[in-house]
Amino acid sequence: MNSALMDRSSGARLVAIVCTAQVFVQIGAFYWPALLPQMMRHWSLTNSEAGWITSSFYAAYMLSVPVLVTLTDRIDAKRVYLFGVGCTLVAHLAFGLLADGFWSALALRGLAGVGWAGTYMTGLKLLADQVDARMMSRAVTGHAASIGISGAASYMLGDFLAHEFGWRWAFASAGLTAAIAWITVALAVPGRPPPARPAGPAPALFDFRPVLRNRSAMAYAIAYCIHTLEMSALRGWGVAFLGFVAMQSSASATIMSPTMALTLLGLLGTLASVLGNEAAILIGRRRLIALAMLASAACAIMLGFLGPHSYPLAFGLMVLYGPIVWLDSSSLTAGTAGTAEPSRRGATLAVHSMLGYVGGFVGPLAVGFVLDWQGGMSVSAWAAAFTLIAVLMLLALVVFLLLRPGALAGDRS
Repeated sequence: MNSALMDRSSGARLVAIVCTAQVFVQIGAFYWPALLPQMMRHWSLTNSEAGWITSSFYAAYMLSVPVLVTLTDRIDAKRVYLFGVGCTLVAHLAFGLLADGFWSALALRGLAGVGWAGTYMTGLKLLADQVDARMMSRAVTGHAASIGISGAASYMLGDFLAHEFGWRWAFASAGLTAAIAWITVALAVPGRPPPARPAGPAPALFDFRPVLRNRSAMAYAIAYCIHTLEMSALRGWGVAFLGFVAMQSSASATIMSPTMALTLLGLLGTLASVLGNEAAILIGRRRLIALAMLASAACAIMLGFLGPHSYPLAFGLMVLYGPIVWLDSSSLTAGTAGTAEPSRRGATLAVHSMLGYVGGFVGPLAVGFVLDWQGGMSVSAWAAAFTLIAVLMLLALVVFLLLRPGALAGDRS
């Protein structure tokens, strides 16, 4: 067996280990939106307060990811990753044991966001540092798939655990799965020595100006910003929206529950993300992303205006919407990573991820504000919220096309 094949075999093993760890560490990430309706009733939260708690996760991510991911350009990404897993472990355990209202939930969801920042893109950077260029695009896809699987499972598993054992045990159990991830990575993932310093003065670690001048990487990152806004709004409010439609239309409880819809949305979205990356290689990354953005804007409009009038229709549109939203997820991240300067890949992914979670912060908060502005959950309020998402997606598409991002090696132009 030649050394190149050995390298590919070792790289595939590393991808499998990191992706498995990501499933365990992120499994509790969406217990909060899965349990949002009951937590709003339990703590008497307004729509805006619920939006703030959901968005605090993304705000903490947004503030910490430039530091944590950029540090991986100088120190081993494994060390940063283990720090992130530790934050996740503490956040979920403490939520289960101590959370008792708006402020404690806000703080602990923020700590979970720091944990996400220390595991999501740092996990990708860990792979980028140790797999070859030919495997990189598919490593990104596998990594995104593992996040998607854990996110999808969060809704059904969180609902099941809360129903059987109570919401406190549901959150605490997510801390235990994060502990499994920490042990797995600590023991099974090889360390990496610091990269060789370039000749001459080393560039400033947190100087992001060269990254911002990279038009191609920024085009993908800006599109990712609104992509994540849409995704986080859907994840954060999907269960509440379908619950409203069920009450509005007097739909009886069936297997087509709101949490089942969000689980299917995540699973089908994960498959779409994998297939979308392969489609981008075949038909062109820019073309695939533009089509996905147009289709997601159309789905948002249909869901907002047609969904509130029929629960089966809302369920079906939600399940359709997910794969369309996720279709360009891996393609956007692979586009940023693939067009980054190699010496600044960590910093570039940090900016990409920070911009993404600016959108992630704004999405759930904007929906909550629109609902309260319209006087609470109503047919017209949900139509206004989804229309806002569609308009932002179309504006992002215009910016993406104007910046003319570059293709990756192996993509059709």
